[in-house]
Amino acid sequence: MSHTQGGPPPKGKALAALAFAALGVVYGDIGTSPLYALKECFGGPHSLALTRDNLLGVLSLIFWSLNFLISFKYVVHMLRADNRGEGGILALLALLNPAGLVRGRRWALISAGLFGSALLYGDGIITPAISVIGAVEGLAVAAPGLERWVLPISIAIVVVLFSVQRRGTAMVGRVFGPVTTLWFLCIAALGVYGIAQAPEVLGAVNPWHVVGLVQREGSAAFFVLAAVVLVVTGGEALYADMGHFGKRPIRLAWFAIVLPALLLNYFGQGALLLRDPAAASNPFYTLVPSWALYPMIAIATSAAVVASQALISGAFSLTQQAVQLGYSPRVTIIHTSESERGQIYIPQVNWALMLACIALMLAFKNTSSLAGTYGVAVCGTMTFTTILFCAVARERWRWPWWKVGALGGLFLAVDVTFFAANIDKIPHGGWVPLLIAGLIFTLMATWKRGRIRLTSIIESSSLPMDLFLGDAVKRCVRVPGTAVFMTSHAGGAPPVLLHHVKHNKVLHEQVILMSVRTRDIPYVPDDERMTFKELGEKFYELQAEYGFMESPNVPELLRGLQAHGVSVRPLETTYYLGRETLIVTPERKPRAEDAPPPLSTWRKRLFVLMSRNAQSATAFFGLPPNRVVEMGAQIQF
Repeated sequence: MSHTQGGPPPKGKALAALAFAALGVVYGDIGTSPLYALKECFGGPHSLALTRDNLLGVLSLIFWSLNFLISFKYVVHMLRADNRGEGGILALLALLNPAGLVRGRRWALISAGLFGSALLYGDGIITPAISVIGAVEGLAVAAPGLERWVLPISIAIVVVLFSVQRRGTAMVGRVFGPVTTLWFLCIAALGVYGIAQAPEVLGAVNPWHVVGLVQREGSAAFFVLAAVVLVVTGGEALYADMGHFGKRPIRLAWFAIVLPALLLNYFGQGALLLRDPAAASNPFYTLVPSWALYPMIAIATSAAVVASQALISGAFSLTQQAVQLGYSPRVTIIHTSESERGQIYIPQVNWALMLACIALMLAFKNTSSLAGTYGVAVCGTMTFTTILFCAVARERWRWPWWKVGALGGLFLAVDVTFFAANIDKIPHGGWVPLLIAGLIFTLMATWKRGRIRLTSIIESSSLPMDLFLGDAVKRCVRVPGTAVFMTSHAGGAPPVLLHHVKHNKVLHEQVILMSVRTRDIPYVPDDERMTFKELGEKFYELQAEYGFMESPNVPELLRGLQAHGVSVRPLETTYYLGRETLIVTPERKPRAEDAPPPLSTWRKRLFVLMSRNAQSATAFFGLPPNRVVEMGAQIQF
C-alpha cells in the first residue's frame, strides 16, 4: 500500500495500514541502532568511564537527541518541505529551483545538495554492514566459540539480501511491517524488563544530567557525541521515504511506536549497566534473557535486513532522481511493480553497493570499527539538508530572515556540533564515506556540466525549422511511414535530422521531432504530459514532460497522438537517434561570448568515459530496438 499523490490525507484503517507499513521501510535504520549505539558510548575510541552519573548523562543526551533531531527537526519541520509529496535532498533541491538564483548562490546550493546526496550512498553502503554485523554479533554473546563465524555469516546474509533485489521491494516488502513491528515490540519489552530492575534510570530525562556531564568530563563529553549520533541514523531515510507513505502515517508511527520503543530500550540497557557495568561489552544482548537469546538474534537479523533494504531502495530512488534531473548518466531502471511506480531496481547500483559493502565488512570486521565510519556520513547529510531547508524557507516560503535564522540557526548549531564531534573519526574510518561522497559528487557535477556543454554545442549546430521546411524538404523524396527524431533541443531542426537528409536524401511521410524534458516535480499529471505542435509539410513537434520520479516511454506517448489526428503505426515507425563521438580538445583562450561553459581536460575525459558506459537511449526511452536507426557524428568537445 502506498500514499496516493495529491489525494486526501489518509484516515482510520488506511492511516493505520500506512503507519504499519512505514515501520519497516522508514524506521528500519533508526530502529536497529540499539544494537550498537549505547555500547559505543562506553566502549568506543572516545568512550566515557562507566559511572552512574556519566551513564545518566549519556542517556539524557540520547533522549534529547532523539527528540530534537528526529521529533522536532525531521518529523515536525522537515516533512513540511515536500516537493508535491516527495521528500529527500534532491527533491528539496528541485523544490528550491536553483536555476532562478544568482550564479554564486546557485552553485553553492547545488553543491550542497549533490554532496549531501553523495553522502547518502555512503550511508547505503555502511548501513547493511553495521546493522547485519551488529545483529549477528549476538552469537558471540550466546556462544563465545562462534565469534569467528560472525563475519562470514554476516557477509552471506548481505550477499543474499542484494541478490533478491531484482525481485523488487514489493516481494521483500511484504514482511517489512510484521518483522519491524515484532522488533519494536521486543525491544520495548526488553526495555521495560530492564527499567523494572533499576527504575531510577528514568531520572535521565532531566537535561541537567547533560550539564553535569559536560562539567565533569569536558572535551570527553563533547567527543562522546560521535557515538550518541548513532541513535539518530535514519533521519534522512525518514524524510526521503515521505513520498511512499505521506506525512501523517510517518508521524503516527514515530510518536506511537518507534520513539517509545527506542527510549524504553535505551533506558533498559542503561538500567542494566547501572546494576552490572561488565555488560558494557554488549548491553543489548546481555539484557536479553538466556532462553530468548537465539530467537532475539533471529529477530534482530531480520530487522537488520529490513533496515538495509530501506537504504538500498533509497539508493535506487536517489539514482533515478539524479538521472532525471541531469546529474547522472542513463542507467538501467527496471520497474518491479505494475501498480506502484516508485518501486524500481537498478542493477548497476545494486551490485556496486554489494561489492562496496562486502569490502567494508572485510576491512573493518566489527561494529565498533564500523561505527567510526558512520557518524560522518549521517552528520554531513543532516547539515546539508538543513542548509537547503533554510534556502527553501527563505526563497520559496518567503520566511523573514529572523525566522530563518532562528530555526535554521538552531538546526545548524546542533548539526555542526555533532559533525565536529565526528571529525576525530576521520582517520579511523570516517574517511570512507567522505571518499565515496567525493567520488560520486565529482561524477555528478562532471556529468551535469558536461551535458550543459554538449547541449550548447548541439544547439549551435541545429537549423531553424522555417529554413529547413522551406528548402530541404522540397528536395527530398517522401516515403510512407513515420519517422521520430529524438532531440534534446526543441524549436529547430536537430543535427540527427540534418545528417539523415544530407546522407539519405529522403524523408518519411510523417516526421515527428520529439524532445523529453524533466520538470522539478516528482510526477507530471497526464493532462500536462505533452505539448503538440503542427509545423506544416506533415512535420510535428512533440515535447514530453516527466517528473524526476518517472521514466519516459516514447511509444506509449505516441499512441496519445491519435487525439490530435495523427496516426502512428508501430510497425511503420522508425526512430532516429544521434550517437555522438566526442573528441576531447584543449580549451581555447580567449573564449567567445556564446561559447559553451569551459571544462578542464580531465573532466572532459571523465565525461566521455561516462557517456560511453551510459545505458543506451533506445532502452532508456523504451524504444523497440528493431525500429531504431542511429546516426553517428563527431563532435569536438
